[in-house]
Amino acid sequence: MAHIEFQSSFKNINQKEWNDLTKSNPFLRLEFFQSLEGSNSIGEGTGWHPFPATVTHEGKLVGASPIFLKEHSYGEYVFDWSWAEAYQKYGESYYPKIVSCIPFIPATGPRVFGLDASIKKNIVSQIEALAYKNKMSSSHILFCDESEQNAYLDSKWLLREGVQFKWFNKNYKNFEEFLSQLSHDKRKKIKQERKKVQDLGLKIKQIKGLEIAESDLDFFYACYCNTYQEHHSHPYLTRNFFSLIRESMPENILLILAYEDDIPVAGSFFIYDDKNLYGRYWGSKSFYPGLHFELSYYQGQEFCIENEIAAFEGGAQGEHKLARGFEPFNTFSFHRIFDEKFEHAIKDFLRREKNGIDKYTNELNERAPYKTDFNL
Repeated sequence: MAHIEFQSSFKNINQKEWNDLTKSNPFLRLEFFQSLEGSNSIGEGTGWHPFPATVTHEGKLVGASPIFLKEHSYGEYVFDWSWAEAYQKYGESYYPKIVSCIPFIPATGPRVFGLDASIKKNIVSQIEALAYKNKMSSSHILFCDESEQNAYLDSKWLLREGVQFKWFNKNYKNFEEFLSQLSHDKRKKIKQERKKVQDLGLKIKQIKGLEIAESDLDFFYACYCNTYQEHHSHPYLTRNFFSLIRESMPENILLILAYEDDIPVAGSFFIYDDKNLYGRYWGSKSFYPGLHFELSYYQGQEFCIENEIAAFEGGAQGEHKLARGFEPFNTFSFHRIFDEKFEHAIKDFLRREKNGIDKYTNELNERAPYKTDFNL
């Protein structure tokens, strides 16, 4: 009989068995979570307490889910601050809560794994039971695959939808072929932005895995911190995280740097596999016209074309991605609220929010960047 446990760390889980279950998705590889934990980006003092679920049968891992006990809602990108505020107004505590997600990464993907559907459903029910038993306000499964919805049917989990943007590599031979598929105004805009960077005389270098030097990471991390400072926020990841992930997952790491007179001035950090490129972090020492779009989008698109990678997820938010060939897609999260009064209120909130999401998605689709018969 299968046995489920909640661990207090990712450190002692069998790496091969975990990765076999998660199909080596880069954000779900055990090395990724161990790099977060080993670098103190999650753990004591961060409000992110590792609590991964593991299901074993005859000593072998047959099910799993990345679970965290959360003391706040930072770094999730499915915003429930108003829910927490409502709890507080009525003298109730919203935190701690249970969350299954990828810390600091709004990338879509499966969140509950098992060799069969019954194991997955058991994990979902045990996540729910754990929160209820410990009198927590809620449990949350964030940015899960649409295909996982069956695990939540006929239950009190509430569906919440969102919108992100993805670029699809339609077997383009080169960047020019991609541009040829865009409407005239979008194609012109991109060419103008790329020319601005060319006119600056900057050199751009794509560096993969173990080719990335510690000095490159030192520079990039300073840029990464600068981006947060400009937005009056604090970086989630520590400097050591980038070294650990480069060492443990070199085949999944891409750093793109821009140089002026052989001195680095800006950079973007990506994670990828053979199917997807994920744009994650960007920063610069000072402002250069068009450089953000060049490093964060156009270089990534070229990388996908050159390496036959099918899709490029650009991260949360940003309608400006639409003008650069990205297309909207829906994201899915599930939420279990245990107080019946708040459950009904949040269910009503989600119903109204979905109407807005549907309208927003329709408006985005009407502004599609690609050519039609009337827009050449």
